[in-house]
Amino acid sequence: MIEQLIFTIISFLLFIYMFFKMFKENDTNYIIILVLEAIGIAINLVQVIANIDIILVFMIIKYIVGVILPVFVIALEKKELPLIQILNVIKAKIYLKLGDNKKAKEQLINLVSKYPENYIGHKMLANIYELEGGMRKAIDEYVQAIDSNKKDYDSYYKIADLLNQLDKKEEASEMLHNLLNKKPDYYKATELLGDILISKEKYKEAVNIYQDALKYNPLSFEINYNLGIAYTMLNDFQNAKICYERAADINSLSYNSKYSLAEISLIYKELEKAEQYFMEALEDEELSADSYYELSKIAMIKGEKEKAIKFANIAVDINSSKIVKKIKNDPIFIPIMAKISIPFNIEEIENTEKNMKEKERKAKEHLEDMFDVTRNLSYNDIKMLKDKTQKEKPKGINKKENETQKELE
Repeated sequence: MIEQLIFTIISFLLFIYMFFKMFKENDTNYIIILVLEAIGIAINLVQVIANIDIILVFMIIKYIVGVILPVFVIALEKKELPLIQILNVIKAKIYLKLGDNKKAKEQLINLVSKYPENYIGHKMLANIYELEGGMRKAIDEYVQAIDSNKKDYDSYYKIADLLNQLDKKEEASEMLHNLLNKKPDYYKATELLGDILISKEKYKEAVNIYQDALKYNPLSFEINYNLGIAYTMLNDFQNAKICYERAADINSLSYNSKYSLAEISLIYKELEKAEQYFMEALEDEELSADSYYELSKIAMIKGEKEKAIKFANIAVDINSSKIVKKIKNDPIFIPIMAKISIPFNIEEIENTEKNMKEKERKAKEHLEDMFDVTRNLSYNDIKMLKDKTQKEKPKGINKKENETQKELE
């Protein structure tokens, strides 16, 4: 009897507390707790009125829903882990799983309206807005998430990415610089900032960003490859070569790196090396036509006309619309033009470099153009060019090259 009296007093007081809490917070989620508490109180009431001993299972249920659950909720709220907010998040996740974004948003908007400091609510809402294309709303929610959690580096990156998509490159760059100051090993920020700088032709700044990133991950294929692109656009082919070689060592299937190395070898009149790299680049479907074309050019330089005709015809077969223009514009092919099978009706072929990023395409075209520019230079001129870039090599690059080579070994 005493036990029932104590339970009645405690459970009733907890029920009243939760009832007023619901009105104070204006949150109907508390109804779930109140209903469960009412079940516990009802079990106890039946026990008192009927004056019977209930079975152990109902006794356990009575204490769990009538006392333990509300005490647990109160304890969580004291520790700033409100169960009611957690329930909102759970319901929103269920709606998302069911594909009902509208109801999920309603739950989350209600949550962050009542509890502006709720980090998970802002983050989930930002993700939904981003998926729906509401980039400005997503940015606002990511900002709120960062206000609640200063170490949420992913939200920093998301804001920068969305600003970049909105063509606010200056703001995106500033955000990424701030992020890398806080977390310098955050590679995605390095990559995006590098892309933005290269698109704005700020190649020296891009080099600095990539070199800083190498301190934390010297064996990153992407960083070495992107650094090679930045050096390429600065006409620093010696350093570009070092970076492309590292990238090719790290990833032997990086045919873009090998194609770039082939073009640099052509610029330096290292025909055997260029031929070897172009042969390897043939494995890539996107690069095969250009590689056969360049091999044909090398054969003409070496005086091997039959081989040049063979390679030129293969290149034309793969992509006539692209290769025929190149052949007609290059005087080196005049002696063999009659033996190249140029089709009468050249059909436009869909861009075969669709998997190539814009910066990769720009670097590739730049190297091809630079070979045409340097083609008539003497070997002494080329040697002077190599010596000049070797002297201008940034401090520490030889050391970095040696360290990377040791790690690869």
